[in-house]
Amino acid sequence: MSESVNHTDRANTYDACPGADIAQESPLAWSFFNSGAPAPRPNSRVVLRELADRDHLILRGGAIVLDEAVRQVLGVGLPSRPQQLVIFNGGVSSLQWLSPDEWLLIVPFGQACRVETELRQVLGGASVAISDVSAGQTLVELHGEDLAMRELLMKSVAYDVHPRNFPPGKGVTVVMAKSSAILRRPDDSRWELVIRRSFADYLYRWLLDAGEEFEIGVDRNS
Repeated sequence: MSESVNHTDRANTYDACPGADIAQESPLAWSFFNSGAPAPRPNSRVVLRELADRDHLILRGGAIVLDEAVRQVLGVGLPSRPQQLVIFNGGVSSLQWLSPDEWLLIVPFGQACRVETELRQVLGGASVAISDVSAGQTLVELHGEDLAMRELLMKSVAYDVHPRNFPPGKGVTVVMAKSSAILRRPDDSRWELVIRRSFADYLYRWLLDAGEEFEIGVDRNS
């Protein structure tokens, strides 16, 4: 059993950080092997890439107290507007508004434990929840021709992805095919999907099928 670490006088937390010697497998590793991963070609109008080298944390609590802690630890404030997405740390980290008291924090692989520990130390006895959900979901990137990416998404989600309604810096939870996902647009050149591990293979195969007309390719270099 993991050793209990007492950060405050109100509750115990546990060191759940995986050891460096523990093998880890991305949610799409099985899919690449069993469903195939067509390499990008010169005529590929859409390229899919799993960004498996990321850790995911859910932050829940009061916006003011969490914002102060996040600023101290990460040097960036919480998104304050609904559906707002903030990209930082050279594009490899992000903070996304999910609800009035919930945010998704994505950081480089291996940093979740450090970030969580530092946040808890700053927060002290504040009533917040920080959950490491890295093993339960993954981040998938789509890049390529703008119109092809939007047409692929229009075949997959009911949400309006026109630039007037979905500018860069926005992220929403959507129904995708017969599952759900978080759809994000970090900048003009790419889209991102946060998908649950249990539906990763289904949505991966859906995207391959829906993207066939665009000669979709899969970039395995994450």
